[in-house]
Amino acid sequence: MADTGNRTEATARGSGVIPSALLVPFILVTTLFALWGFANDVTNPMVKAFSRILQMSNFQGSLVQFAFYGGYFAMAFPAALFIKRFSYKAGILVGLGLYATGALLFIPGSMMMVFWPFLVAYFIITCGLSFLETSANPYVLAMGPEETATRRLNFAQSFNPMGSLLGMFTAQQIILARLNPATADERAAMDPEALQAVTASDLGIVRVPYVGIALVIIAVFVIIAATKMPAASSGDRSLNVGPTLRRLLSNKRYLEGVIAQFFYVGAQIMCWTFIIHYATLELGMGEVTAQGYNIVAMIIFVTSRFICTFLLKYVSPGGLLMTLAIGGGLLTIGTIAIQGIVGLHCLVGISACMSLMFPTIYGIALRGLGDDTKIAAAGLIMSILGGSVMPPLQGAIIDMGTVSMGPFTVAAVRASFVLPLICFVVIAHYGWRTFSRHDKPAALGTQRQST
Repeated sequence: MADTGNRTEATARGSGVIPSALLVPFILVTTLFALWGFANDVTNPMVKAFSRILQMSNFQGSLVQFAFYGGYFAMAFPAALFIKRFSYKAGILVGLGLYATGALLFIPGSMMMVFWPFLVAYFIITCGLSFLETSANPYVLAMGPEETATRRLNFAQSFNPMGSLLGMFTAQQIILARLNPATADERAAMDPEALQAVTASDLGIVRVPYVGIALVIIAVFVIIAATKMPAASSGDRSLNVGPTLRRLLSNKRYLEGVIAQFFYVGAQIMCWTFIIHYATLELGMGEVTAQGYNIVAMIIFVTSRFICTFLLKYVSPGGLLMTLAIGGGLLTIGTIAIQGIVGLHCLVGISACMSLMFPTIYGIALRGLGDDTKIAAAGLIMSILGGSVMPPLQGAIIDMGTVSMGPFTVAAVRASFVLPLICFVVIAHYGWRTFSRHDKPAALGTQRQST
């Protein structure tokens, strides 16, 4: 498990986005982006599935997201300290181990037929994902020249939605399509024995993909453990947490990036989790059909990610982030204001605007932090707490049925998207501040040098 080399040596071996000497390690680390994308998006539809299987409200079902994204918050800082003390590779292996353990806990959870064991399993999975993201994101940034770091991370992140697409398809075809079609009201009318049989069958169906991904994770663990991976620092493993935190707390660009990331993740999880609710409650669609719109949203997201990564060669990160956030806000207004299929299309279209946000905020916030990067990455992963806090709030609004907005009464599922709208306003502000305070001076400096 020994790491060899350092960032300076790696950079010297290649000046491109991905130096040739680091291609194999880069590919292995990039697979992790797809693996946690699968976990994220096989889980989003489970909010609706658990609500029906266990006869819970939308708020109770959204506790899946509270537990899932709460693990990121709880483990990010310990993960960063572990990685700084040991290595990125060690952090990756711990993350894979926790991921597999949490997924395998679906076996006893489905046998117990109560909700809380699944919440524990989701929490452990995301403790593992927290290790993976805290390791993989800055590791990719360090695998080459600093001037191409944001492009490199955007490229690696492009494989995340591919895993997400597989997760969505798995949720649609292996889980939702095979669940007993009985509604919550129909289940409530069943006799206890029949209800127990239906619940046991449905939870067994939910269990299958999680056990399958656990086996894949174990295989990846073995491959990475057996592969020599490069170091990405000078080898200073002293923690020095106090001085590092003081430097980070005085860095406005970093602090604002943490805040922007909190709101971005909240917006992403809300928009993807509640597509099914929007389609079923607003248009009367079945859950399987509604999940199809989630898959379309992810295809748009993937396509937009590659397009926007290309545009970063010509457009400043802050300026592009601001533009996409404004677009996302306008589409969110359409989701709230326009009834029917057009409103659903606006909701699906938001994914095109979200595609570049996470890695761009991440790259901007960590720019130039040097040895503080490992600890700084923890703050950005902790900000994924936005995906834990905001979906239950939106679920509570949806449970209201209707919302009075002055002289108008709006379906609560549409009105609830005011929360993502607020998020996009915050992100647009961060993009504008980055563009006006950091990107423009850099661009002008480059222009002067070229003349």
